[in-house]
Amino acid sequence: MVAGAGLAACSTGGGTGASSSHRVQVVAGENFWGSIAAQIGEPDAEVRSIIENPDTDPHSYEATPADARAIASAKVVIENGIGYDPWVQQILDANGGAGVTVLNVGKLLGIAAGGNPHQWYSQDAVEKFAARLTSDLAAVDPAHRADYERNERDFETNGLAQYDALIARVKRQYRGTPIGASESIVVPLAETLGLKVMTPQSFLDAIAEGSEPTASDKTTADEQIRDHRIKVFVFNSQNSTPDVQRLVGEARREGIPVTPVTETLTPSNVTFQDWQGRELRSLLAALARAVPR
Repeated sequence: MVAGAGLAACSTGGGTGASSSHRVQVVAGENFWGSIAAQIGEPDAEVRSIIENPDTDPHSYEATPADARAIASAKVVIENGIGYDPWVQQILDANGGAGVTVLNVGKLLGIAAGGNPHQWYSQDAVEKFAARLTSDLAAVDPAHRADYERNERDFETNGLAQYDALIARVKRQYRGTPIGASESIVVPLAETLGLKVMTPQSFLDAIAEGSEPTASDKTTADEQIRDHRIKVFVFNSQNSTPDVQRLVGEARREGIPVTPVTETLTPSNVTFQDWQGRELRSLLAALARAVPR
């Protein structure tokens, strides 16, 4: 829950004093969107991400008064939506939302509450986000429209070049390959790459939501590993429950390559594309071991 105290304060909690007073203040709930925003917005916009620590669980995060002050004083606020970071909307509602442009990624993509919130693992979502953010920044700060548009072109063309190339390579070489997954965070990635997630959707959702998977789903996931119906197992290392740890151990014992993903930038000081590139290279190496070409 977010306390109402301090909502009227003007400091972002991450500013640099007078040198940043003229810059558009942008606050992102999470650093995967914040990294992209910084690359498109800076130096004309100053971007702060609230969740940066890789050990922080965005699902259960409780906003602080400093977070509330940052959001209250921002001109652009980025929230993931889709039930992922409801504390951002709580702060916006408490503050009235006057004078702030809100980019809700779920609404941008047309995904309602209950849908898969992990859309930063979708190549299409990343492209749509970059385009909308550029438009929003230009509307808030028209004097620097050309800067934002140039930054977006550079991000799309150069920043994401390796990311796009790795995605294209996986799709070209391994489209349709069956994989196992620990939770629903892997689904947008698999859809982007053309891989087939075999783990029951109800198992994926249960782990992502912090619930206990059914005995039937556990048995199915175990059998898929034991019978080698999957070629690679992908798991969220930031949400390694006992069930996930068991599946990871079983996959390794069966000689099935295992590769991790994380929910937020790891380490926190890398760019979105460097983080994603490292994970894609790890997945590509796992696929190469499992499905030699």
